[in-house]
Amino acid sequence: MTAVTPAQVRCEALHTCEHFAFTAEAPLDVAWPLFGADRERAWAPDWHPSFIWPADALDQQGMVFTVARGSKTAVWVNTEFDRTAGRIQYVYVLPEVVVTVITLQLTPLDQATRVAVTYARTALAETSNDVVRGMAAEDRVAGREWALQINTYLRRES
Repeated sequence: MTAVTPAQVRCEALHTCEHFAFTAEAPLDVAWPLFGADRERAWAPDWHPSFIWPADALDQQGMVFTVARGSKTAVWVNTEFDRTAGRIQYVYVLPEVVVTVITLQLTPLDQATRVAVTYARTALAETSNDVVRGMAAEDRVAGREWALQINTYLRRES
């Protein structure tokens, strides 16, 4: 019998995909900019991005910023910011832990906006599977908190 070395053992990194949707109580023209990394700071109290490009925090496709998460720093890229299609997408890497793709689809609903969100996460190592599993559990219930935070902000600003 031949011994199996660790390099020969194939390990599976966990991949999760979670969805939620909610209604932002404002027309699309008002809600849209609030889902850019810069304007999200107005309604998400724990959101503190540091902008790299453009340095003036202009929400646009290709923008790059960082967000501290525990002892690590995640690098984020806005990969899509298409107002015509109502689609925003971010990809971020938390080194040695996870790659996350966040896709938002905003659809007008008369004087409100439907916001559909998908979080796709992939562990970068099998040792990160439990962390990603925990993130996915948080993703499954995040819709209520997003709705509460943004709608509280919208009511305060109107």
